Amino acid sequence: MSKLTAKMRHLGLLVALLLPLGSAAQQQDTTENKLNHLTLDANLMTRGELRYGGFPSAPEFAEDHAQFVMARTRLSVGYQRSFLEAKITAQHSGVWGQQGKGAFNLSEAWAKLRANNGLFAIIGRQELAYDDERILGRNDWAMAANAHDAARLGYEGHGHKAHVILAFNQQAWNINGGTIYTTSSGAQVHRSMVTGWYHYDFKRIPLGASLLFMDVGLQNDQEEDPKVEHQQLLGGYVKYNPKRWNVEVAYYRQMGTDEFHIPIKAWMTSVKADYDPTRQWRVTAGYDYLSGDPNPNVPQIGTFGLAQHTVVRGFNTIYGSHHQFYGAMDFFYVRAYYGGYTPGLQNLYASTRFRPIQAIDCSAAYHFLLTAERIDGASRTLGHELELTASYTPIKFVKISAGYTYMHGSSTLERLQRVEGKNHMHWAWLMLTVNPRILSFKW
Repeated sequence: MSKLTAKMRHLGLLVALLLPLGSAAQQQDTTENKLNHLTLDANLMTRGELRYGGFPSAPEFAEDHAQFVMARTRLSVGYQRSFLEAKITAQHSGVWGQQGKGAFNLSEAWAKLRANNGLFAIIGRQELAYDDERILGRNDWAMAANAHDAARLGYEGHGHKAHVILAFNQQAWNINGGTIYTTSSGAQVHRSMVTGWYHYDFKRIPLGASLLFMDVGLQNDQEEDPKVEHQQLLGGYVKYNPKRWNVEVAYYRQMGTDEFHIPIKAWMTSVKADYDPTRQWRVTAGYDYLSGDPNPNVPQIGTFGLAQHTVVRGFNTIYGSHHQFYGAMDFFYVRAYYGGYTPGLQNLYASTRFRPIQAIDCSAAYHFLLTAERIDGASRTLGHELELTASYTPIKFVKISAGYTYMHGSSTLERLQRVEGKNHMHWAWLMLTVNPRILSFKW
């Protein structure tokens, strides 16, 4: 079978899935009251940060610190009626005083067609957030956040949720250039993606379970012979919340090949438990384990060293909301280690949350961070991190939040990232979020 024939069959399958949805939606529109709803929403997020330690740009700098103010502005137009929903969100993000005046783009631009039998389809640029957002998440802490150009088809009803996500990215509407898509010059981090997600909520017990499968196509940057390598992820997520308890367990496994055609054999698991002794208090404890590469290519400073890997065993967290899982300083799974490989991560953490009144929310968290793999001549301990956060909502649509994080990094962390000065790192931030609904009009 030729590649063209295969693509035509895939397109035919997509049309076949959409035809019954369109028929059901049209029937729904003729039987229900035609009510149109137009909304206009704004979201302004401004965050000032002060960092000290861990990020020296050059050895000749005596001080290692930075202060800056980041801002993100969004304006969203939404439309909804009985069977149709659409949303367009324009976004600008950048640093105050930034050369080039920051970045302007569309963070969302999608249309949703739905029917009263539970079927729906969403086409366009959209956010993908599933389960605890560890693998697929909004990553809203980042100024740009995550958005995907994709088609999402699904069914939701009677406790069942089944979604299929299809994505195919191109750098231009090439005629002679072929289907070449390199992540260095594209807006998305993959050339293709096929995802299936199924979730079921049990009726008689407070239990929900999900299954996730992903196939991600990544194209290498070889100009003479570009190839697409496919890596797969398969796993599950379970959430159990009886009365004042909430327990979450997840397991994922990665297979396939990376961009350099090296086989992938990686996995991760996590467990978290929350308990609410009162309405004001919550305590949390958890553990994450992400597999790593043995003998990572990270020689000590001042030395040379090579390590050849025939199998990739470092787990890739794909497109999740990394900031909320592995420490607020984002040393792990946001920044790469020196040499590209990772020794994996163990994250043992505990936290407490206190909400004296509805408008005030305070929390404190502690992380003990270790590598998953042993490193010759170094300890597994990466460091200890302490996080303090607080937020205040004085009026509707306005939220003020602040945080302080202290991390005592180890010599192992310095060696892995080839940066000195990680023994005492401080980070403080203050953020204002304003998200009013400017207009809501029905006719």
